[in-house]
Parts: sequence; structure tokens; C-alpha cells
Amino acid sequence: MPVTTDTDTDTEKIVDAVVIGGGAAGLNGALMLARSRRSVVVIDGGTPRNAPADGVHGLLGQEGVPPADLLRRGREEVRGYGGEVVAGEVISAVPVHLATDPSADPSADPSADSTAEGDPRFTVTLADGSALRARRLLVATGLRDVLPDIPGLAEHWGHGVVHCPYCHGWEVRDEPIGILAVGPASVHHALLFRQLTDDLVYFTRGTDPDEETRARFAARGIRVVDTPVAAVESTRDGGIAGVRLTDGQLVPRRVVAVATVMRARTEGLAGLELPMEDLPGGMGRHFVTGPAGTTPVRGVWVAGNATDPTAQVGASAAAGALAGAHINADLATADTDAALTAARQVTS
Repeated sequence: MPVTTDTDTDTEKIVDAVVIGGGAAGLNGALMLARSRRSVVVIDGGTPRNAPADGVHGLLGQEGVPPADLLRRGREEVRGYGGEVVAGEVISAVPVHLATDPSADPSADPSADSTAEGDPRFTVTLADGSALRARRLLVATGLRDVLPDIPGLAEHWGHGVVHCPYCHGWEVRDEPIGILAVGPASVHHALLFRQLTDDLVYFTRGTDPDEETRARFAARGIRVVDTPVAAVESTRDGGIAGVRLTDGQLVPRRVVAVATVMRARTEGLAGLELPMEDLPGGMGRHFVTGPAGTTPVRGVWVAGNATDPTAQVGASAAAGALAGAHINADLATADTDAALTAARQVTS
């Protein structure tokens, strides 16, 4: 269906900012812009990273709030200041001078200067074929967690299978926990989860910890299992029964912790040519940004997990707010430059 907004906005108008992503970073960035009386549209794909979780943790004043409730409140707050939130999927975001839509040609609009020295313009196209024009973009698409390909693992994601001791640790305290190693980072992972339980088993999965690591684990009472993992077994009521090894043995566990490969969501953003880099140890890929989410692409900022994969909800929201404030400041400078140019033309 066509794009609809709170005010049935004509999607061909130029808005101050389009925010791509309706999670904590995107909504908080939009909130800062809307409170600064900027026209802002949030494109929300509706698939937040933390959707499977029962609650958001470590967020002061909102401890335990269901993720869906937090985002609902955020959307209401953005709309309360005149911002718009649109459900949709971005299939293309490009500087306007690269847009294929003739109506987006800057020559058709003298004010739509897309050069690095002028006030940039972008065209954002959605899957339904509708498009938005924007002066600035905030990319807050988040990331996808990629789990090891182990039978039975994915079905427990966000409940019996966890990745972050700060996001989920308290909820799984004192349970029998198994760490599925994926690389060197899993050693530190195990030590963090050891703080939460006395019953911890480390499944090496071919990573072969060195003798010093094994000694450290032994000192903390962490059992090491070198036999390869075959599957994660479930109980009849849908919980985790344990970790099945290739020799047939079942190691009883109630919780499995595993570090995921974290990949920034990039769908529809290739036309922006934003720089990216790999995380150490093959643990993922993210957008490269400078202070406040700045990028080398004039007029584009990135905030949240798309650039900081380990950021929790509070940190992502704060990054979005900072990026939103910087976008508003950049727009204020551009508005003043345009007003000064116009005033000088009148007097010349």
C-alpha cells in the first residue's frame, strides 16, 4: 500500500531528515529533531533486534520494559512533536544527483543542490514504490545476529539461548549454563557468565583453548568439553534439555550462551557508499563512523548497532540523540547560509 503518515504528507516534498530504522537509536534521533521543529520521517521496518526478548535490561527507569512497549512509547513521543513514523522497507537511498527518478533531478529545483559545498539532498525509495526527499539521513538500521549452524539452537534464541550477560544474565543466574565457543572472544564470554552461575560448561567446538586458558577455567570451576557438539536438545515443554555431543552424550543444560556474528543491516543502502569494516575475529561487519555518527558522505549519519554492534538499548538511544542534535545543528548552519545568500542577492 502507498506510504501513509500521520498527516498524509505528500511524499514528494523535501523533509529535513529521513531516519532509516525505527529502533531506539532511530526514534531518539527523530525525537531530538522533532523537538527542534524539524520535519522528520522515520521509516520503520518493524523487525527490531531485541524482539524475541521478554524485556529490556540495564536501561535506567525502564528496567524490564517489553521491547515492543518501549518502541510504541517512542513512536508516540516522536509523533507528539510532529514527527512521522512510516511502516515500510527501504530499497534504495541515494544522493539526489544519482537518483533515476526525473522528478528528483536537482536541475528541476534550484534549491536542491547536492554538491558537497551545498545543502545535500537524498531520495529514499520504499518497497511499495513511494519515495521521500530529504536534506539529511540518519541510518539506524541496527544489525542481525547470526548464530552458529547447530540444530536446535535458533529455536531458543532470545529465551534459552542468550548472548549478552548484561542483557540477560540476571534472568539466567544460577542456572546450568553452557558456553558454545565460536572463537577467542568466547573465553572472556565464559568468564562473564561464570559470575552468574557456579555450573558452567565450556564447549570448545574445535577452538582448542591453550593451557593457560584451561588453567584459568579450572581455577574458576568451569568444565571444558572438547567433544564436538551435534545439537541442542529441547524438553517436551519447549525449554532446553541440554547439549548433545557427537559421541551421543547429552550434557544437561538449561541455558546456552553463544557470541553471535553481528552484521549491520545494509539492505537498500548501497547507493550511499558508506564505509564499512569487519569486526575482529570474524565476529561481524559494521558501518564506520566518526564523532556523533558522522560519515564521509555529506549529510549522512549512522547511529546505534549498525555502527556500534555491542551497544545496548540505552547506548543506542543516546547515540541516536547525539546524531539527531548534530543533524539539527548542521541544518541550522545550512539554513543560515541560505538566508545570508538570499539577503545578499536582494541587496546586490
